[in-house]
Amino acid sequence: MPHRDQEIAMLRRELEMLMGERQSLLRVVGASAVLIASLDSKRLPVGAVEAADQVATSINMLPEETLQDALGSVHAEIEEEDTVQGN
Repeated sequence: MPHRDQEIAMLRRELEMLMGERQSLLRVVGASAVLIASLDSKRLPVGAVEAADQVATSINMLPEETLQDALGSVHAEIEEEDTVQGN
């Protein structure tokens, strides 16, 4: 059984490491989403617009729950489309 206990401990450490990495990645995604949402693409150089588009496309491919977790990790919220358009 000592071998099994070692395996369990190793798996526990690995899981804790992965969860820590997930939290870090959620903060990066959340901050990126906030940054992209606040950009005025008309004022950016073409290269920056292309990079922002790549980031936005990647963020938009995330499941809604993951995006909400990411925004929550940086204490941000998605504005409803009607609110953004002033309707």
